[in-house]
Amino acid sequence: MSDEEMMQKNVEEFARLQKYMLLVESRESAVYKEMKDRYVELKVILTASGVNLTELDKIKE
Repeated sequence: MSDEEMMQKNVEEFARLQKYMLLVESRESAVYKEMKDRYVELKVILTASGVNLTELDKIKE
């Protein structure tokens, strides 16, 4: 997988994960906490890859 394909995959996963996070009723639930862990991981990966998350990040945590 090329770097471009990997970045695209991560951006798509980041966007999809945020949609799911916004649907969760309780931020205290175990499911939300697991999603937040992955959210942080993806945010670090994308930021380190030079992706500007200003427009993509809907959660802002």
